[in-house]
Amino acid sequence: MAKPIYITTPIYYVNAQPHIGHAYTTIAADLMARWHKLAGRDVFFLTGTDEHGNKIAEAAAAQKISPQELTDRVAMQFEAAWRALDIDHDYFIRTTSERHAQAVRKILDAMRNARTPDGQEVIYSGYYEGLYCTGCEKFLTEKDLVDGKCPDHGTVPEALKEKNYFFRLSAYLPQVKEAILSGRVQILPEEKRNEVLGLIDQELTDFSLSRERVSWGIPLSFDPSQVAYVWIDALSNYISGIGYADDETHFRKWWTDGHVIHLLGKEILKFHCIWWPAMLLAAGERMPDEMFLHGWFTVDGQKMSKSLGNAIDPHDMVGQFGADGTRYLLMTQYPFGIDGDIQASRFVTQYNADLANDLGNLVSRVIKLLAANLEGVIPAVAKGIDGQAELQAQAVKTADSAYEHIIGYRPQAAIAEGIALVRATNRFFNDTTPWKSAKAGEMERLGGILRVCLEALRIVSITLYPILPSKMTALRTMLGCDDSTLTLEHARAFWGLQEGTVLTVPEPLFPRLETKRKAEEAAPKASPESSESDGLIDISHFGKVQLRVAEVVAAESVPKADKLLRLQVALGSEQRQIVAGIAQHYSPDDLIGKRVVIVANLKPATIRGVESHGMLLAAKAGKRLVVVTVDGDLDSGASVS
Repeated sequence: MAKPIYITTPIYYVNAQPHIGHAYTTIAADLMARWHKLAGRDVFFLTGTDEHGNKIAEAAAAQKISPQELTDRVAMQFEAAWRALDIDHDYFIRTTSERHAQAVRKILDAMRNARTPDGQEVIYSGYYEGLYCTGCEKFLTEKDLVDGKCPDHGTVPEALKEKNYFFRLSAYLPQVKEAILSGRVQILPEEKRNEVLGLIDQELTDFSLSRERVSWGIPLSFDPSQVAYVWIDALSNYISGIGYADDETHFRKWWTDGHVIHLLGKEILKFHCIWWPAMLLAAGERMPDEMFLHGWFTVDGQKMSKSLGNAIDPHDMVGQFGADGTRYLLMTQYPFGIDGDIQASRFVTQYNADLANDLGNLVSRVIKLLAANLEGVIPAVAKGIDGQAELQAQAVKTADSAYEHIIGYRPQAAIAEGIALVRATNRFFNDTTPWKSAKAGEMERLGGILRVCLEALRIVSITLYPILPSKMTALRTMLGCDDSTLTLEHARAFWGLQEGTVLTVPEPLFPRLETKRKAEEAAPKASPESSESDGLIDISHFGKVQLRVAEVVAAESVPKADKLLRLQVALGSEQRQIVAGIAQHYSPDDLIGKRVVIVANLKPATIRGVESHGMLLAAKAGKRLVVVTVDGDLDSGASVS
């Protein structure tokens, strides 16, 4: 019996709002988890937020709020982003939770009570004197510096001397190295494995696992004057979230008896590939099975940064492309595992070409032809149609080929298998000219062609489901398929639809997006008031406006703007960001869960440096302002007239 699979992302530090760098790894993990489930594997998928350390305490102090308030706010933003992207994680771990704190104390106690292979204490006390970078949350050596500064943050590190507890890493390096060389612990890609082995051969020193001068952290059970070093704290999330301290049965299933996969960014290689296995050995637990480290990316050839204005918010992408479109665009830019470039300038072109034209147009043409000539009824299988055998042979291999790519950490190639079948089906449709059969009254041949196309689309709906879960669920509903056939096994058989099922003409799966110029020409132009800092606009100047119901899923204040709130709203299956000048009348908590009315067809505007895709409808009388809300059964996305 196959082992259960446990997949994790790194947990994301709450010193920044979620951006597409975070989304990239999380979508990849979600895609892989969904694929393993299609293959019949038992899967648990963990993600979350890393919330302790001096950096968080300092950021909170600068905002005049508590560290817990700051972490609550940013963690909510990550959870909202993952909902917007249709991330189907099983658990969201927060390092400020008591469950996590119990696990950190338990693993440190286990290490404290253990002995190294040669009988020494695993944890020992001492003094550390060195250079500390708060931005990195780590000590640096002189050789790490560039012109006396941290190479990542450009700041001069602080000279510190403090009492710490140390982990005897050196005692476990031989075991970690042997596990990597034997393949017991697989580090991928190969060049990252070699990098780890090179680091081990440099005779790494023991490291400090506690801090004396940090207050925002988890106190050690054996010395409350010290808190766990943020990396010790963070690494422990992989076991805290599956019951290490509070659910032994669950922990044994996913960690002790499971197949553990960590997806990571290459910048955290040393901590995960050397420190973490050594900590687990010292605590008497097994090491992970696989660790895959992907590369960094640029955006249109430039490093992503706030100063350049190219740090893309996932909510913004979802607002434009939908959750599925965003997932697809981010995962198809370049091969997973290497450094690459996100070509944001080509997003609309790629969306229209791959999703609107190739896939969406195929679905529309096939089902419309079926509805117009065969009453929308799935026809019988016919024989002797040119090209059918070749398409059928490709189709039944598609999902298995895609899954092999997933096992090899090639998600882009897995997606390409599904798109290749879409394009092959388009060629078959065009080459067989079914519209001519319809005109000639050759209904048996017409039915046979359309049945082949429908069966190919059924296999496409399975193969592309992990990357396009919402749209492929919609396609499967159109085809009369239920969840019981959403499996790799059902993708291996070509004839799987129920003859006689009546299909209805669908709404476009992927409506074609307008170019920026066309969209600007079509959108109503905002009045001069739209540039004002309070985000309030007089809509009486507008021509035709589209009012729609939206549900507020997240809300927060805009820094350095007393009047502004930044809202994430659900608009049917779409999610948008809206900036509203209502902070003097409503707190963020007042709005979450409310169904409000927005002007949905405005040109995006930037208000105090924050992009807004729409406008909240409110009524104002004197100094009183009231947001327009909706009661009753109207769902988000509904039109208001």
